[in-house]
Amino acid sequence: MISLVPFHWHAVELAVILVVGMAHRVMVAGSRERRRALCALATLAIVTMWPIGDIAATVSLSVATSQRLIVMLLVAPLLLLSLPVRALSRLTRLAVIDILTRRLAHPGLAMAVVTILGTFTLAPPIVDWGARSSLGRDVIVLTTLSAGLLLWIPALAILPGTRRLSPTARAGYVFVSALVVTSLSVVWIFARHPLYPALQHQNALMHMSPLLDQQVAGFVAKLGCYLPMWAVAFTIFSRAEERGVPVEESPLHWADVERELLRVDRRRARAQRGERSK
Repeated sequence: MISLVPFHWHAVELAVILVVGMAHRVMVAGSRERRRALCALATLAIVTMWPIGDIAATVSLSVATSQRLIVMLLVAPLLLLSLPVRALSRLTRLAVIDILTRRLAHPGLAMAVVTILGTFTLAPPIVDWGARSSLGRDVIVLTTLSAGLLLWIPALAILPGTRRLSPTARAGYVFVSALVVTSLSVVWIFARHPLYPALQHQNALMHMSPLLDQQVAGFVAKLGCYLPMWAVAFTIFSRAEERGVPVEESPLHWADVERELLRVDRRRARAQRGERSK
């Protein structure tokens, strides 16, 4: 395997993961949140470095698809859940970030953007770029992680000041999202020839032809997305009923009230500046 996928240190990726881990430890004191962050960052390191990261980038589309699913469906939600409400409030307090997160938290827009970003990371020219360039590989991973974070913002309903869906709406959002974020899988399954010329050595390393590897990637995308996301949708709904939470009502938290008061102050300040400039 080393002759086909030579070992090398991913120094930049490792440094970024370590910096994020240290920053989280400084910012968050809870042991449960720290464990979630550690699990998320360790998983991210495993799937982006040698050998899995290199195989995903240069050899196998099915491994690349598995890598993207792990980043989106495991790493991203764990990172969000590793941040308590106070930390999320600080991170999203800046006006520009507040506006952006409030818009992107809309389930319809979030689903559309996630589908576009997910398709982008697995489009043939982008995959070929990642196979030839370490920069392209890093861009793909970062885009995949961003898509994962965006995917789970409406489902987890944890960002202050954003639209919080009821348990029924959250479960429905997760269920439908699983159907639309695997847009290329059908193309992979029914394509008559390989679509990714930069991916090589599938026969030697995976014992599969490039076409078979591509077809397997289609089934991995479908099942790897449907099964966990539908399980999450069922869990959201069932836990709400077990706790006696009204499944059709959207909860309101004090962090939401504080963020709305902050927005009122900002609107008032803008209005005052507008009056002075007249």
